[in-house]
Amino acid sequence: MGEKQNLLSLEDVCIGYETPTGTVRAVVNATLSLSAGDTLGIVGESGSGKSTLAHGILRLLPKTAVVTGRMMFQDVDLLRCDAKTLKDLRWKDIAVVFQKSMNSLSPVHKVGEQIVDIYRVHVPQATKEEVYDRMRHLLSVVNLPDRVLDLYPHQLSGGMLQRISISLSLIHQPKLVIFDEATTALDVVTQGQVLSEIRRLQSEMHVTSILITHDVSVVAETCRRVAVMYAGHLMEVGPVDQVLVSPRHPYTQGLLASFPSLSGARRRLRGIPGTLPDLKAEPKGCVFAPRCPKAFDRCHESMPPAVDTGTGCTVKCHLEGSER
Repeated sequence: MGEKQNLLSLEDVCIGYETPTGTVRAVVNATLSLSAGDTLGIVGESGSGKSTLAHGILRLLPKTAVVTGRMMFQDVDLLRCDAKTLKDLRWKDIAVVFQKSMNSLSPVHKVGEQIVDIYRVHVPQATKEEVYDRMRHLLSVVNLPDRVLDLYPHQLSGGMLQRISISLSLIHQPKLVIFDEATTALDVVTQGQVLSEIRRLQSEMHVTSILITHDVSVVAETCRRVAVMYAGHLMEVGPVDQVLVSPRHPYTQGLLASFPSLSGARRRLRGIPGTLPDLKAEPKGCVFAPRCPKAFDRCHESMPPAVDTGTGCTVKCHLEGSER
């Protein structure tokens, strides 16, 4: 059996925001690949560049953004394709569920009426009955009754609205769905319900997905692979059962040490000291070195390359595969 063809390939992607006082380096040399049916979680603290990378894939960045590198979706270069090609890809082939996306629905129109308008952007000739038939199936997939189509958004809970957003993202059977902090605004119980629906979509509909989050537990529950991001850099990438069980990068280790466990022996939580660096200043050494408890001289002198560990993981650390 041959290797799976990559659905999405990112190669040395850099994203910067031009400001009067300099360029904010939000994403630096990001290299990733995603096969059909795969589930990738991108995790890191606030300001690490996770959402910027997701928005870059969709080309939803502000005009001040400068993007370089290669972003290939199958055989389409997302950074260089024309506006019509990009419009055809969005929502039909690449869909997204944003944080608080339930707020995007108009409060003065019924949910069903809005969905018909959304669907007709790509299929203008579609009848109301065709759209409703499609949505009834998708609503059942996320455990919602048909009656929500005849309700106004204010008559639904936040969890129901977010599940409607998920069903909307699937309306054209996209090849890739990006969940950008899709559960962050929900309470713990509702978040668990929405994550359960996302897992069902992945297992039953074989949805290829990218999950953007700052919550390690969300990645552990829903993803097969994980990319750990810090200050615009992908510090560690690999299978969830390796990266989250036996982390090799000090930043990944710090993230996991700051997250409480509900099983096993009790342990003291340890935060990562310090703060994110100034993203306008190009670091001389490793971007994590000022906060790293294992940093040595070389860490302050040069940025380490991404090293293949031979186990399906890549780690951007001087400690990996070299002697001090």
